[in-house]
Amino acid sequence: MADFFTWTTLLGILHSTVRLATPYLYAAVGETFAQRSGVVNLGVEGMMLMGAFAGFYVVFTTGSPLAGVLAAALVGALMGALMALVSVTFRAEQGISGIGLHLVGLGLSSMLFKLLLGTVQGVDGLPELRLPLLADIPAIGPVLFQHSILVYMAFLLVPIAAWVLDRTTWGLNIRAVGDNPQAADAAGVPVLLIRYATVTLGGALAGVGGASLSISALNIFQENMTGGIGFIAVALVYFGGWRPYGVLLGVLLFSLVNSIQLWMQVSGVGIASDLAVMMPYVLTIVALAFSTRRLGQPSALTKPFTRGSA
Repeated sequence: MADFFTWTTLLGILHSTVRLATPYLYAAVGETFAQRSGVVNLGVEGMMLMGAFAGFYVVFTTGSPLAGVLAAALVGALMGALMALVSVTFRAEQGISGIGLHLVGLGLSSMLFKLLLGTVQGVDGLPELRLPLLADIPAIGPVLFQHSILVYMAFLLVPIAAWVLDRTTWGLNIRAVGDNPQAADAAGVPVLLIRYATVTLGGALAGVGGASLSISALNIFQENMTGGIGFIAVALVYFGGWRPYGVLLGVLLFSLVNSIQLWMQVSGVGIASDLAVMMPYVLTIVALAFSTRRLGQPSALTKPFTRGSA
C-alpha cells in the first residue's frame, strides 16, 4: 500500500487521467451540442463503436492515421444524421431511437469485425507528439505534453465549443432552438436544420472519440471495446450543466477515479478488483443524482418540434 503513494505513481495517475479523458471529451462535447438544441442522443455508444472500427480498419488497410480519423468522423456523422432523421424529421421518441442506434452500431461493428478482420489485429496508430519545450517541464511536461494529437485536440475542443455556443450567432441559434423552438422559428431560425447539424456534429465527434481508442490509445479493435463510454458521456453532459467547461470538469473527475482504480490494481493494492472497477461508475450515479437539479437544462430537451404547436 505504501508503494502506491509515491511521486512516480502520482504522475502516472495524472498522465493516465489525461489519456483516459480523451474519448469521453469527444463524445460528451458533441452530445452537448445536440442536447443544447433539444435532442438527447443515446446512440452515442454505437456511433463510437462504428467510429472505432472505421478508424481502425482504414488505418489497418491504408496505414494512414489521418485517413482513419476522417473515416471515423464520416461514419459517426452519417449515424448522427440517421439519428436526426428518426428523431427530428419523424419525431420518434428520442430515448428509444437512440437505443436503437446504439444496437445498430454494436451489431454492425461486431459483424464487420468478424467479416473483415476475423481476429484482433494491431496497427501503429497515431504516434506520441512531444510538444517542444513544454514536454521538458519537470513533472508537468510528461503529464500534459506527451500524448497523441487526438488528446490535444480533445482538450482544445472544450474552449472552442464554449466559444461557439456562447459567442457566435450559430451558438445563439442552437440555444434558442433548445430553449424555445417555437419562438426561434418565429424569429426565422431554421429549427430542424439546426437540430440536424448539431446531432450530426455530435455523431462525428463520437466517431472520432471511438477512433481515439482504436488508433491512438490502444491501437487495436475488439468487439464492444467502448464498454459504455458513450452512455457515461451522456451522463457527464447532465453533470456538466450542458456547458463545455462543466463537462470537462466531470470528465476529468471521472477519468481521475478511473485512473486511480487502474493503478490500484496494477500496484497490487489490497482491494477487490471488482470493487475498484465499480468506483468510477458509482461516481457516475452520484453525478446523476446531483444533476436532478437540472440547472441549465434546455427547456425543450427531448421535445420534438412541430411548427405551429404550443
